[in-house]
Order: sequence, then C-alpha cells, then structure tokens
Amino acid sequence: MIVKEHKSKSGLIVALCDEKIMGEKFLENGLVLDLSSDFYKGKKSSEKEAEERCKRAYIINAVGKESVQIIRKLGLIGEKNIIKIKGIPFAQCLIVENEI
Repeated sequence: MIVKEHKSKSGLIVALCDEKIMGEKFLENGLVLDLSSDFYKGKKSSEKEAEERCKRAYIINAVGKESVQIIRKLGLIGEKNIIKIKGIPFAQCLIVENEI
C-alpha cells in the first residue's frame, strides 16, 4: 500500500491508497477519484506502518479495499461510511479527541 503524510497547522493528514490502483482515475455519477495527484503519491508501506501513521493522524483518506480495511480495523469508520466509485472503496475520517 502507498502512504503519504501531509502536515498541517491542525495536525497530520494521512492518505492511504492500494498500490494496484495508484495513478488511476475513476469517475462515476459526478464523483471523481483521482489517484494520480501528488496527494496520494507517497511511499510503499506495510500494513503495520500504515496503521501506526493512521493512529497519529487527525484526518485520513483511504482508497481501495486494503486501505479502507485498515481504518475499519482500527475502529475509525463503519461500513455505512464507505462509498464506492466504479467499485473502488473510498472513505474519509476526521478524528476528534474529546479533552474533558
């Protein structure tokens, strides 16, 4: 899988993409998944490395079966939060920590 980290003022943004679909573009019903952009062009990583990066992120974008499965496994999203574009699973999550 390919993992790219983006640093922002608010924290870490992680983009996960299955390697086999990297560089592709999918269009369906006005929705676009453009996996050729620099946003997803990162480094090849193991599942364990990807999980560790996701644990530090406040926003995660995941595209592809393997990538989406990682954030499901971590309990960050449920099935209803996954959309498919041309059959490719896609999910975004925002992690909000409650400091009471």
